[in-house]
Amino acid sequence: MRIIYNFLVHIIIILSPIIVFYRILKGKENPKRFFEKFSINKKKRSKGKLVWFHCSSVGEFLSIVPLIQEFEKMISIKQILITTSTLSSSKIFEKFRFKKTLHQFYPLDNKYIIKNFLNYWKPSYVVFVESEIWPIMISELKKRGIKVVLINARMSEKSFRRWSYLRDFGKDILEKFDYIFPQNKETFQYFKKLGVKKLKFLGNLKFIGSKNDEKIKVRNQYFKNKIILCSASTHYNEEEIFANLHIKYKKKISNLITIIIPRHIERTNEITRMLDKKKLKFMKYSENKRDLKDCDIYIVDSYGESKSFYKISNVVFLGGSLVSKGGQNPLEALRFGCNIIHGNYTYNFKDVYKMLEKEKLSLKVSGSKDLERKVFTLFKKRNNSNKIKKLNKIGNLILKKNLSELKKIIL
Repeated sequence: MRIIYNFLVHIIIILSPIIVFYRILKGKENPKRFFEKFSINKKKRSKGKLVWFHCSSVGEFLSIVPLIQEFEKMISIKQILITTSTLSSSKIFEKFRFKKTLHQFYPLDNKYIIKNFLNYWKPSYVVFVESEIWPIMISELKKRGIKVVLINARMSEKSFRRWSYLRDFGKDILEKFDYIFPQNKETFQYFKKLGVKKLKFLGNLKFIGSKNDEKIKVRNQYFKNKIILCSASTHYNEEEIFANLHIKYKKKISNLITIIIPRHIERTNEITRMLDKKKLKFMKYSENKRDLKDCDIYIVDSYGESKSFYKISNVVFLGGSLVSKGGQNPLEALRFGCNIIHGNYTYNFKDVYKMLEKEKLSLKVSGSKDLERKVFTLFKKRNNSNKIKKLNKIGNLILKKNLSELKKIIL
């Protein structure tokens, strides 16, 4: 299995010039920084202890921000390295004013590229997030005696079946982690069935709020006297569902404005073409227009702005849940007191939505007709602030547990 994996990685490297060029054209790669994925490093490594955190994309990165903020206070840690794989996550990173934390793109999982990366950065400890399990990197870290932990680990039923099929290969890789902290009981059981022993359940990091939330800019002056319906992290087809919903609601609510925050802003032109066909007036965040008098749809075509729009929204829909994408994290919107609505497809955040359902903090819809009926009832409803406080309390406890366990390993 390892031979096949190495062969596939070599094929990717051979084809990488074509792949990178295509991704640059699609706006999915930074033309000035793609070389970081080949471990061509330009940023300076400081002297002293360096802790490296790796996460795949935006959601995983945001979940560890509270941990990074705490680790930055530790005198013994001289530098923190964050690696991610996506362009969107690098743009989100730029919005945080970290003092001793820097960002690089994660290198390709090739033996020579990995060795060059580790020789340059020389991490003292490594923390992988959620489902980031890279065989060659993990094996090389183990060879060098560097402690490596998997936090907020997530494994779906589908992934578990794959790991079960590759049981010996999988167990060999997973046993190389010094510790694995699953984010929910289901994942805990999956890892246990795969023969992993160094497990500890500490809760889901996504329940933790960031200290930056209090500094979020509010744009009330631009959206004054508006009823705001926010459709966030949307995928293909979901924007059209909300465009149609806006057309129907506009007859009843004259001051309604629908905010659309696409999951991938590269799709903005595709969305605007759809809105043009429906004769809906739209504005884009990047245009920086302040007069929204005749605006039907406001498109947020920039990464890292969701929270500022949650703060002014009456109702927030979380995308990827009306189409089969598994849903997006609803907790950020909930922290700002928004009424949360979502579709049936929430398997990416099964434990989170289960808690919200139990506490009656979100509303599920089965389709566009059900959505039309239920959203209207939410415009006048307000969330119970005591339940929001309870959410923050849960988050603070999870942060405390994770910090305590990581300190035992790192410090």
